Amino acid sequence: MQLASSGGRRLRHAALAARELALEDGRTVIRKELSAAAREAAKALELRNGPRSVLSELVACWGEQEWERLLVWPSNDYLVSRTGLSERGIRKAFRVLIDQQLIIPKESPNGKRYAVKDLAGEIVDAFGFDLTPVYARRGEWAERLIEQKQARETRKRTFDEITIARRAAQEALNSLAQEYPDLDRSDLQDPFAGLMARTPLRSTKAVPIDVLDEWKALRSACEEAYYRAGYAGTECRHTYNNNESPSEPCNKSFPKKAEAVRSTEQTSEHLSPELILEACPTISDYGQPVRDLADIVSAGRYLRASLGAHESAWAEAVEEVGPVRAAISVIYVLQLYEDDLAKNGGESRIKNPGGYFRALTRMVKSGKIDLAVELLAMRRRRMM
Repeated sequence: MQLASSGGRRLRHAALAARELALEDGRTVIRKELSAAAREAAKALELRNGPRSVLSELVACWGEQEWERLLVWPSNDYLVSRTGLSERGIRKAFRVLIDQQLIIPKESPNGKRYAVKDLAGEIVDAFGFDLTPVYARRGEWAERLIEQKQARETRKRTFDEITIARRAAQEALNSLAQEYPDLDRSDLQDPFAGLMARTPLRSTKAVPIDVLDEWKALRSACEEAYYRAGYAGTECRHTYNNNESPSEPCNKSFPKKAEAVRSTEQTSEHLSPELILEACPTISDYGQPVRDLADIVSAGRYLRASLGAHESAWAEAVEEVGPVRAAISVIYVLQLYEDDLAKNGGESRIKNPGGYFRALTRMVKSGKIDLAVELLAMRRRRMM
């Protein structure tokens, strides 16, 4: 036997669960508090524009009555005029809000929404929607928003690290191609192309931890291949154009550092390696001892890839401010970036460290920034 339709709204489990939520004894709620809770709920649940607009209008209808339940009774026509949605869109928004346990329908005998008044004309009850869950769950909204923020920060750090590893791997492959064109690089280039195809865009919500591990492994493999091609397991670097006598030491024809330190930079006491080491501990990422300005130059050239700056940025900086100040600029920007990450919970205000490095070297060249003063200030902050 088929039961006849009751004519009322279809019963939903979420509506029954939401009825268990209640305000604290003696608690009164003002519209401002309810509106704040509704905004947090919309963010925490990531509501679409339709349900978000309807929820906002329902909250605006709250008359701040001192009732145990927060009841509102706007008509569909009123909500259509206020939100710009169609009546079908309004009904769909109601279903979403009910399923999310934000509102509870309180049905009248004729299915209409209206206020119930006593003989004196005072509103004592109403049929419509109960907004109590929106306010009663405000602690849950706060927790969800914190979790979402942490997830966004983790996701951003993961993509930042992927970008750094990808650029470093690309640079190592480019260097191999330029300096050792006869070397077979297919065992690195093929995985690089495949990993590029599998790396999701930043616009996706996924946190690609597995992809990050693969990029780090590929970066290590590319850099190791470049190192072995250059040193081949010996103390000195091999080249194909060594015209010196076979009896001469192989290190004689090649400079120890990538760029020679200019004489005008060698006596700068305020840019000493000691000051740089104290102000910028991130230089430890270089992995080699730093004893003099020549070591600083090598460290800066090596760490440049960590900024995501192209090799042309390094060449431009060396041309404009010399190799020492170019290297110090790299180390300084990298330290600023890492300090900002630590200070702001994994989110740095420096969105493009490579571009920041280019801008910094131009300001150093124009005299707008004194690296010695900046390093002294950074060391002072670190010692506080």
